[in-house]
Amino acid sequence: MARQTFLKRFLIWKYKYISDKNFVLLLSILIGLLSGLVSVTIKNITFSIQWLLEHSVVFSKDYIYFILPVIGLFIVFLFVKHISKRPVEMAIPSILFSLSKKSGLLKRYKIIYPLITAPLTVGFGGSVGLLSPAIASASAASSNIAGLFHVDRKTRTLLIGCAAAGAIASIFKSPIAAIIFAIEIFSLDLTFASLLPLLVASVSSVLTSYFFLGDDTIFNFTTTDKFTLRDTLFYLVLGIGTGIASIYFNKIYFAIHAFFNRIKTQRKKLIIGGIAIGVLLFFIPPLYGEGFGFINELMSGNHSGALGKTPFESYIDNIWVVIALLIGITIFKTVAMTITIAAGGNGGIIIPTMVMGSALGNALAKTINNLGLNLHVSEANFTLIGMAGLIAGVLHAPLTAIFLIAEITGGYELFVPLMLAVSTSFLITKNTIEHTIYTKELAEKGALLTHNKDQNILTIMSLDKVIEKNFITLQPEMSLGQMLKEGVSKSSRNLFPVIDKDDYLVGIIVLDDIRTVMFDQTLYATTSVQTFMSYPPECIDYNKDEMKTVMRKFQNSGAWNLPVIKDGKYYGFISKSKLLTAYRRELINFST
Repeated sequence: MARQTFLKRFLIWKYKYISDKNFVLLLSILIGLLSGLVSVTIKNITFSIQWLLEHSVVFSKDYIYFILPVIGLFIVFLFVKHISKRPVEMAIPSILFSLSKKSGLLKRYKIIYPLITAPLTVGFGGSVGLLSPAIASASAASSNIAGLFHVDRKTRTLLIGCAAAGAIASIFKSPIAAIIFAIEIFSLDLTFASLLPLLVASVSSVLTSYFFLGDDTIFNFTTTDKFTLRDTLFYLVLGIGTGIASIYFNKIYFAIHAFFNRIKTQRKKLIIGGIAIGVLLFFIPPLYGEGFGFINELMSGNHSGALGKTPFESYIDNIWVVIALLIGITIFKTVAMTITIAAGGNGGIIIPTMVMGSALGNALAKTINNLGLNLHVSEANFTLIGMAGLIAGVLHAPLTAIFLIAEITGGYELFVPLMLAVSTSFLITKNTIEHTIYTKELAEKGALLTHNKDQNILTIMSLDKVIEKNFITLQPEMSLGQMLKEGVSKSSRNLFPVIDKDDYLVGIIVLDDIRTVMFDQTLYATTSVQTFMSYPPECIDYNKDEMKTVMRKFQNSGAWNLPVIKDGKYYGFISKSKLLTAYRRELINFST
């Protein structure tokens, strides 16, 4: 009660003295700080788990490490079964669905649970990233703060974008890329009203990261090899390679998930997934964990350190064996990552995408340099630009890819090759696969927000809000007299659904169709509803039809009212006038 009273007084004070724009900026600062704290917390918990395992008497031996991810998945399984009792969700798709269908409202438990399940998954060596869980936790915190201060839907969406930008800015110390990520992935409007809160949140999150972690960065790299015109063709080849790899990434991800979805119990998924991950890690140790160490070793030119101890260690002096192993990492990182998620782990795809791209770029550079054609390209630059190409292709986020690598390198010397490779990769992937891993299932459900404002309005509109149920129903065997007495005389509508005893719609009666006979008393007992009813030109399926389909049915049929069918039975009607009124209202709310 005391908290509610304080909050009420604060909101009254806020309405008097702080404008909405300034209040959004203050909230963006707060959310940036919280995003930074979330990112620091999730990293520190994970690193603590890793440190304990590395210094454990039981697990300190190299030959035993490949069973650790299985243990981590089992602990997550126990946590989900006995404590959270909620399945682990993919972070960004669940946020996008919330923005489109739940007004950006995220449950409070989503703040805490990613901070537990993700470190357990990654800390024990699961081949996934921490970035998406950090975004999930920060976004949930942002959503609840927005709800606490009663902000509208549009502002709540912006603040969730601020949370995502803050998490990325904190982890990579790259505020510009973080802003662009929020705009590209969450389809935010690129206006000054949205740009300034995103910028403020990113900066405050970066400052939080500096405060707790100092000026250490994930990637310690400075560009020394500059771009030359003769390298143009090679970067185009890299772009083509990363585009093909992005398509492979997408196909394998959904294929493995389809396989695991056929497994009925979570316990079986855990066993099968654990065995598969263990085998992969035994033969390809760099698949263990997130993979930042692998990327740093490649960028420093130490491929032996990147590959670590493998069954092929005695052949590591052969450069073609090294190239083969790097290609193997490119191929199997996606497999290990997807199995980790499908088997019940919690983690993201962004950092595994970077690992895969770095391996591919480095392998291509080594191939060019060792063909014996007196050619030379920078292996470090190809490692970096390979990451950008995969990010652009897998996430369909080309600008994020360009600015992230530019900020990581601390300059824009690689801007031209970045644009060459990224644009090539993006064009190949976008023209082959319309939707990303994040958006495919949402698009199939009609729950995907894009930069198309009209489409977004239709997406966020709720079918329930335009369905009218106050229609008097008739039965086909009713006489005309009964229909007039029990239906027409008691209704202000000129439309009546006709249903059978099981509530299935069998037709409709339009008052205009019976107006010429409704006063002919000789027909009251001799004719029935079935005589006058007709079937509607279209029906709306509550379970299948998205709002865009509903609009199309009205347009094609020319009707002013269409019945709604739910689970095969009559549910109500939607009128074109109410639908257009709701659309105009959402358009006003969306634009202001």
